[in-house]
Amino acid sequence: MEEKPPPQPQGPPPHAQLIQMATAYWISRVVYAAAKLELADRLSDGPKSAAELAPATGMHAPSLHRLMRTLAGLGVLADAGSGRFALTPLGEALKKGAPGSAHATVLTLGGHLMWRGYEQVMYSLETGLPGFDKAFGVPVFDYLAAHPDEASLFSETMVGFHGDEPPAVAAAYDFSRFGTVVDVGGATGNMLAAILARHSGPRGVLFDLPHVVREAPELLRARGLAGRVSIEAGSFFETVPQGGDAYVLSHIIHDWSESQCLTILGHCRKAMGPGGRLLLVEMVLPDGDAFHPGKLLDMTMLVMPGGQERTASEYGELLRKAGFRLERVVPTASAASVVDAVPA
Repeated sequence: MEEKPPPQPQGPPPHAQLIQMATAYWISRVVYAAAKLELADRLSDGPKSAAELAPATGMHAPSLHRLMRTLAGLGVLADAGSGRFALTPLGEALKKGAPGSAHATVLTLGGHLMWRGYEQVMYSLETGLPGFDKAFGVPVFDYLAAHPDEASLFSETMVGFHGDEPPAVAAAYDFSRFGTVVDVGGATGNMLAAILARHSGPRGVLFDLPHVVREAPELLRARGLAGRVSIEAGSFFETVPQGGDAYVLSHIIHDWSESQCLTILGHCRKAMGPGGRLLLVEMVLPDGDAFHPGKLLDMTMLVMPGGQERTASEYGELLRKAGFRLERVVPTASAASVVDAVPA
């Protein structure tokens, strides 16, 4: 008699899956607390107990122990015995300055800016307006301009959140044919640095607000690219640098309303040299029901700055209104694609 294969394990039932989704913020806040207390750095020289860490952190030792026990259950720490906990490889990544910028990213994504913005998600759904504006009384980028320390943390967060994208974009698209690549809204130059590091021919122009580009020289020097990049400060709502061959806008267009996008794109259209190209690095949404991280990011765009993610056809329509023609969408090894357009 032929034996029947053993029954295959099944996932949780639908109600359990939904409940699990609803508890996601528990983990977010636990990991945020670990980052806020700098536990990874405090454990870098060996295991410690909550009682040992409580004086330096100002925490209640028994409660801190419960946090550390929970972090051990998540794989961030490991029980080292006698009430002490040690870092795991996952926990090592939570150190300040560790590759990937997880510490800064967790502080931003799990911190008060996102937290209070998402508290107003129903307001955003009712009105189409950013919940952040209602929570804080000002748009998110105005808030960051007035809070330079948080703006610096936000810039590092963008490096962490989109960390795998710059090398993937540089590998997927041929930038070698351009003489000058202008990175519009390029923050500290992470994307531009990846492009120039892979393609030795082009020079770069980094353009962003004064308080945003202030940390760019350090990054460019560290990458050995300071001599190939000029830094210009300004607002893309007023102008962009003239005469570039390629204008790269990495996660810029998704931040803004359509009218604001048309203003930005219009400045790029006017500034381009002959044969110039517009390259939008964005999470282009797939059609249908397939999961894509851009679909979750789309909700963050609604709640935080008031922008949106788009499908390829939606980008095509936006570009048409701005005087461009969408030629192709170039996928990369990351979740982002390169939307390649030329003046119409």
